[in-house]
Amino acid sequence: MRPTRLRSAVTALAAAALLAPGLAACSSQASAESATCPDGKIEFGIEPFEDPTKLEPAYQKLAEALGESLDCEVEVSVLEDYSAEVLAMQNGKLDLGQFGPLGYVFASQRADAEALASFGTADGELSTYRGGIWVPKDSEVRGIEDLPGHDLALGSVGSTSGDVLPRSALAEAGIAEDQLNINYAGGHPEALLALTNGTVDAAQINTQTLTSAQEAGTFDPSGFRQIWESEDIPNDPITVRGDADPAFKTAVQDALLDLDPAVLEEIGGFLDFSPAGQMLEVTDETYQPLFDLAETMNLTEEDV
Repeated sequence: MRPTRLRSAVTALAAAALLAPGLAACSSQASAESATCPDGKIEFGIEPFEDPTKLEPAYQKLAEALGESLDCEVEVSVLEDYSAEVLAMQNGKLDLGQFGPLGYVFASQRADAEALASFGTADGELSTYRGGIWVPKDSEVRGIEDLPGHDLALGSVGSTSGDVLPRSALAEAGIAEDQLNINYAGGHPEALLALTNGTVDAAQINTQTLTSAQEAGTFDPSGFRQIWESEDIPNDPITVRGDADPAFKTAVQDALLDLDPAVLEEIGGFLDFSPAGQMLEVTDETYQPLFDLAETMNLTEEDV
């Protein structure tokens, strides 16, 4: 039995149609429509993988650099949830979107999103992260097979490391989801907080959240223990709407690949790729393991 998830189609549609006022970034010359500025402004959506008040300043730097390169205003909006971002691109409300790896699977299928670039490390490799499940150090839970009968906090519905990969691990271990109490905490930081506050027996914590929490002094790993870890997950792609002008797609990709790594450093702190390198080109092939996972788990867009 799947965990109960209360979702409102009305809320998602409203979020897609009425994007919260974003942060605008543009060069002083941005003006008329052009191949690099098709509507006088570029709408850029970000998945809500962290507190928006922390994400917005970090992505403002990326937007400023991108706007300068494209000679166009770039407006950043942190969307309400994963499904709202997919729907916003499908409805033509977003020109660009950064999706989680699994979110990209459904964005490509439903909104025809095309991956352009993702974040690189200082040594020129594509950055990755890992999902994990943690318990208190003195917990009786020694491995994932001991989770039945316990509370598990996951992040958000549709999250790669905060939802689908932990559930996939349970399935691989032969554990039915109704054998434990799964709670969606509302995000990665909230799942970690549920564990540190002792309101759950176990929680998903990916390496990105772990790094951020340790740097902020809000999580001491010595008091906890990891009982499961995923394989490497390629970091989030920045995508473009499929029906965009080919010249615009090329210009955006070139601009992303040419960004100064210094403008990505703050984002790297959230996505665990610090020190930052230049962005790297990615394609569907990069995320094929996630397409395979969605098929194995029989996931549809309703699961995002």
